Amino acid sequence: MKISDFQTKDVINIVDGKKLGQITDLELDLRQGRIDSIVVPQFTKYFGLFGGGGTEVVIPWRNIVKIGADVVLVRMDDTKALRSDDEDLHARS
Repeated sequence: MKISDFQTKDVINIVDGKKLGQITDLELDLRQGRIDSIVVPQFTKYFGLFGGGGTEVVIPWRNIVKIGADVVLVRMDDTKALRSDDEDLHARS
């Protein structure tokens, strides 16, 4: 599977049935040579037009339940996986 194929799939949380969005990025574990997590942007109020934007949900690979033809099913019991752009910049410094 190509990364571009992965990015066209909707991510659905099987805990509450909510659509989380589409994958925009992957976090890699270069030492192990594997995908560590997937990143899905979160928008508030009309896709970020009235605020929000800049927040991501980082979903560990172990939370992926099934990768289907059109969707990626994940189990996210805890929504504390949110990360803002500011946190990401500080983490990379």
